[in-house]
Amino acid sequence: MTVLPIVIAPDPRLKTPSQPVMEITPEIHRLMDDMLDTMYAAKGIGLSAVQVGVLKRIIVVDVEQREEEGTRHPIKMINPEIIGETEELNLYNEGCLSFPGQYSEVERPEAIRVRYLDEHGQQQVIEADGLLATCIQHEIDHMNGVVFVDHLSRVKRDVILRKVQKARKMQELPEYPVDLG
Repeated sequence: MTVLPIVIAPDPRLKTPSQPVMEITPEIHRLMDDMLDTMYAAKGIGLSAVQVGVLKRIIVVDVEQREEEGTRHPIKMINPEIIGETEELNLYNEGCLSFPGQYSEVERPEAIRVRYLDEHGQQQVIEADGLLATCIQHEIDHMNGVVFVDHLSRVKRDVILRKVQKARKMQELPEYPVDLG
């Protein structure tokens, strides 16, 4: 497949809500496969379509990949929505492929229930906790125009954005293809 350019902050597309997928076409299948190739090439565990410049409600995740074993366990989600969440919260040091090299602790519900369409158009419901729950919530946020730094204090958010902008100016970009907007 194809490794797509990843949109890097502060690109305005990252703040734009994505549109629902109305029909699962061969192009949507190809996009999801390309998103997985892009995510694996960038050593990520989740990717939203908006991060490759496509404003569609599609995410891919794989928190169980084992590069050394050559095993992968991807989940492709179309039009995912959180339909339940626990009151118990989890703090996780999150990063984002659109904010290369930047991490900060974000608090989110520990467990969630998500309804989505799979790649065959079949409705699925999964319960996720721990890292998988964090990853899915992070990617769903992307589809809603929310990035992980929006969960931080203004000071922390500004520091991270300055670091990303400085890296762009210094051309200290990651090895995966990037779309600088």
